[in-house]
Amino acid sequence: MSYIADKFEELGVIPVVVLENTKDALPLAKALMEGGLPCAEVTFRTEAAQESIRLMAQEYPDMLVGAGTVLTTKQVDEAIEAGAKFIVSPGFDPEIVDYCQEKGIEIFPGCVSPSEVAQAVKKGLKVVKFFPAEQAGGIDMIKAMAAPYHELRFMPTGGINPNNLEKYLTFNKILCCGGSWMVKGDLVKAGDFDKIQELTKEAKELAKSIR
Repeated sequence: MSYIADKFEELGVIPVVVLENTKDALPLAKALMEGGLPCAEVTFRTEAAQESIRLMAQEYPDMLVGAGTVLTTKQVDEAIEAGAKFIVSPGFDPEIVDYCQEKGIEIFPGCVSPSEVAQAVKKGLKVVKFFPAEQAGGIDMIKAMAAPYHELRFMPTGGINPNNLEKYLTFNKILCCGGSWMVKGDLVKAGDFDKIQELTKEAKELAKSIR
C-alpha cells in the first residue's frame, strides 16, 4: 500500500472535518495533532475549505491533510493547489478517479455496490471509501463485498462512532474509519478546541485498544 494508506491504518480513525470559517483551521489542526490524530479530511462543502487546507498544510507540514466531498476536477485542482495530500469523493466518479491518477494524488472514491467496487479494482485502486456506511448496510455489507474482492480494503465513513467502531476495525479488510464525532460542528463553532483534543485522544486510544 501507499504511505498514506499505511498511515491511515496506523491511526485507525480519520477525522472528517467541516470548517465554516478559516479562523478555526489552525486551532483545530493543533487539537488534532496534540490529541494524537495528525490527519484531517476537510470536506469541500464550504467556502472555507480550500483556504483551511492551505493553512493547515503550511502550518503543520507533518499533518496528513486531504480534501473530502470532492465532486469535480476543478475541486481536485483547488485541493492540490492548497496542499491537500489526498482526495476523497462520496461516490465513484470515473472522471475524478482518472484525473487524480493523472495528477498523481491519491484518491479514495466512495463505493457501496459490487459494480462500483469492480470499477475501482479495474482502476488499480487498493482502498475505497464506503459511504454512507451505516445507512448502506454497515459491516455486514462490507464483509459481503470484500469476499470476492479480497485484495481491496475499505474506509467506512458515515454513522461511525465510539459505540460501533470496534465492529468495523476488527475486520481485517477495514483499513480505517472516517469519523466526525471528535470534531463536531458545534464544538468547532464554540471554539471548544480543548474538548476536541480530548475527544481526539479518546478516539485514538479506542482505535489502538481495538487493534
